[in-house]
Amino acid sequence: MNMRRTTTKGFKRTSSLLRDRIRKASESKGFSETRVLTHWAEIVGQDIARICRPVDVKYGRKGFGATLTVLTTGANAPMLEMQKETLRNRVNAAYGYNAIAHLRITQTAPTGFAEGQVQFSTPPKKEAAKPDPATQQEAAQVAAPVQNNELRQALEQLAGNVLMKNKNAKKGF
Repeated sequence: MNMRRTTTKGFKRTSSLLRDRIRKASESKGFSETRVLTHWAEIVGQDIARICRPVDVKYGRKGFGATLTVLTTGANAPMLEMQKETLRNRVNAAYGYNAIAHLRITQTAPTGFAEGQVQFSTPPKKEAAKPDPATQQEAAQVAAPVQNNELRQALEQLAGNVLMKNKNAKKGF
């Protein structure tokens, strides 16, 4: 019977003993995790805030700098990866010093597995441009022969959109 004796019995890692002290020291300098969470859109901007959110801040083993973990969808991850340094600089600018040393991007699906679900806000929808009165009249003439009211209205709307698109293409839009 081989009985191995552990040499760490009764001892803790120095990093685990100092973790709370490092965190308190960091917070006294103005760095607190909740600030990143509560002011995320203000810190990184609305465009980036729509596609990702901060989920965790971990302190390094040596206590210098922290790693911010950001959650995003798989489709947005490559775009966010290219903006990683800019994102880190914005977060650090909010604190006034290099609080975040590393940024880690984690991907999830917006729907699916229970643990991986996350809701990201979508950009506000733009209202569709309505055709001018002349285009509406032309579209009504195109759909006039149709007897069914619902079908005629749908065709009139479709014709108006197509005519407007064609006019805009000729103008160079």
